[in-house]
Amino acid sequence: MSRKVVITGMSIVSSLGLDLQTNWNKLRSGKSGIGRITLFDPSNSITQIAAEVPPEFEEHARTYIKKRPSTQMTRVTRMCMVAAKDTIKNSEIDFEQMDRNRCSVIIGAVSTGNSSAEKGTTSQNAVFKGMTNAMSAWISLDYQLRGPNFTINTACASSAYAIAFGYDMIRNNLADIVIVGGADSIINKEEIDGFNALYALSVSNNPPEKASKPFSADRDGFVIGEGSGILILEAEEFAVARNAHIHAEICGYGLTSEGYNIMAPMKDGEGMAQTMEKALLDASLPKEKIDYINAHGTATTLNDLFETLAIKKVFGKRAYEIPVSSSKSMLGHTIAAAGAIEAIITILSLENGILTPTINLDNPDPELDLDYVPNYSRTSSIETALSNSFGFGGHNATLVFKKYYR
Repeated sequence: MSRKVVITGMSIVSSLGLDLQTNWNKLRSGKSGIGRITLFDPSNSITQIAAEVPPEFEEHARTYIKKRPSTQMTRVTRMCMVAAKDTIKNSEIDFEQMDRNRCSVIIGAVSTGNSSAEKGTTSQNAVFKGMTNAMSAWISLDYQLRGPNFTINTACASSAYAIAFGYDMIRNNLADIVIVGGADSIINKEEIDGFNALYALSVSNNPPEKASKPFSADRDGFVIGEGSGILILEAEEFAVARNAHIHAEICGYGLTSEGYNIMAPMKDGEGMAQTMEKALLDASLPKEKIDYINAHGTATTLNDLFETLAIKKVFGKRAYEIPVSSSKSMLGHTIAAAGAIEAIITILSLENGILTPTINLDNPDPELDLDYVPNYSRTSSIETALSNSFGFGGHNATLVFKKYYR
């Protein structure tokens, strides 16, 4: 018999703040974290805006990470470590009381961010900074965890995949606790210019806070964000035995590969729909039980249209009754971290009964006619929710979360 899996710790580092509560306060208030790029001189780039973490991050990180290991980490890895340490502290787990052989770490990462914008790279630390397994390895080393630690790269769905695999490990009795999540920053000249060449990024530089506008008629691409989201997945029996605070239950997922196009999703959202259908089947939930969807919602022409069509395909007429919102309107697209950060936002929505808004939805696209929770958060007593993540290369993921009752 499979075990129930619950979430007992969470934290976010993002453009809106360096801890969970700060992020949540600003998300439910509809604040944007997008501004002019400071990590490099963007004056010769078409896109000059991004959602950077606050400038006090490095000083903040020094209170979490010792000096020597910090010099062996990129800024992205430090974001991951800060979020992980906060998450573990919030969960009140005492690893001395756990079997460390059954404690694992799975992190979604596209890269470690060792790009032209990274500072302090030398021949002595270049290898450590560039190791794509660095984030999961550092967390395991810091807490002497001896279960498997590894990295998953499925583009923008990476940390959603990490959550799904962690969930499987616990429900199949291969682990008792799995630290999951992701971190990313691609705010550097080469990748900004590269995405501009693909016509994927917003060029609405002024004002920056209005640039990310999912589901709007005048949307013109996504805004790059950066940050980290980390969660603790734990077997319910362990969480209850130590009287842990349980934020929510994860009860299923769907993963698919579209096998269609390196950049574009399948026509009419067919692959996205299949992913949501698989998630509902895995969770053994009827469609009538879904109360909210945290959308991938990138503000690109095809994603927003096809995700909307996919939701209609899965839920039929009831699609118009399900609130759908995009956190990327405030945080930008945090790439490998997006699945984890948006999963946390979904869980906080379940726990607090508040749906975060899709801001900047002032000019609705008539083709996109669902309830996107425009501009202002909403009080709503929801019980079950989906979180969607769809990545370049046809990597799709849908996670299913439920409100937890003892």
